[in-house]
Amino acid sequence: MANIKDIAKKAGVSVTTVSRVLNNHPYVSEEKREAVRRAIEETNYKRNLNAVHLSKGETFLIGVVIPFTNHPYFGLLMEGISNEAVKNNYKLVLFQTNYEVNREVEALKMLQHKQIDALIICSRSCSWDVIEEYVQYGPIVLCEDSRGRKVSSTFIDHYKSFFNALEYLHKNGHQKIGYCIGRKSGTNSKQREKAYKEFLKKIHAPYVPHYIFDQCLKFEDGVKVVQQLTEMDDPPTALLVTSDIVAAGIITCCKEKGISIPEQLAIMGFDNQPIAKIMHITTLEIPLVEIGKKLFLQAIDKEKNSHEEIQVKLIERQTV
Repeated sequence: MANIKDIAKKAGVSVTTVSRVLNNHPYVSEEKREAVRRAIEETNYKRNLNAVHLSKGETFLIGVVIPFTNHPYFGLLMEGISNEAVKNNYKLVLFQTNYEVNREVEALKMLQHKQIDALIICSRSCSWDVIEEYVQYGPIVLCEDSRGRKVSSTFIDHYKSFFNALEYLHKNGHQKIGYCIGRKSGTNSKQREKAYKEFLKKIHAPYVPHYIFDQCLKFEDGVKVVQQLTEMDDPPTALLVTSDIVAAGIITCCKEKGISIPEQLAIMGFDNQPIAKIMHITTLEIPLVEIGKKLFLQAIDKEKNSHEEIQVKLIERQTV
């Protein structure tokens, strides 16, 4: 394969002249420009874009870490990120981790090796010690409260939103309240657990461990939750569900089993996904597309780290 030196030799010009022609530099005579063009055509020369990007210090690629590609929550985040990427002439490199730490580290190493310009982590698996090893190599942006860290973030205050949601259920007559989450180990989940325990103390209610359901990610997981509820002697009268799609699964299964919503079991979801509108689910609206847009803009801002809290909004419908 021909390289730039081969083109210069064949055209009878310097390497600098060839470079100027390739980059549309104005100060090249038409005679030399034509000679270079002929040499390129005859040798079927193709530019090494990786080398071009390396020389400029940019790849115009942004990495995005998500645990799953088929979850509506991350799908809406990706919509915001990808729409903004198109507007700014960037391409995305997607890393599906399944919450495996080594896959997230692979994405961080691509940032280290300058294969991507920045990295957006939509849901983190690595510890902060690991993340902070890589901040020197380029912008890292997280979808969690990262104030005080050397990264940017756009986030929801999950403690505050969860506590407020629990208070809403309590004001609607519920003392025995449980909740469903995707995983127990995440930062957001720990904030929710703290809010839950402090809320129970406030209303002088006991902490019942089996009122907490984890690994609730899909519609089908709602069926498992209802099965566990039916096996309890003293089940909760309300559930705060951190995904509308899981809430929809719970409601559908309850209808099949003759459990009345909200009379026998109140359900409150999160995100205000389309299915929440279709099934009239009371939920907390999180503007995920807008969050995705902000995450992308923070990723391409090389000048400073920034942090932005996004407010949630209560959407009252028919399930509480």
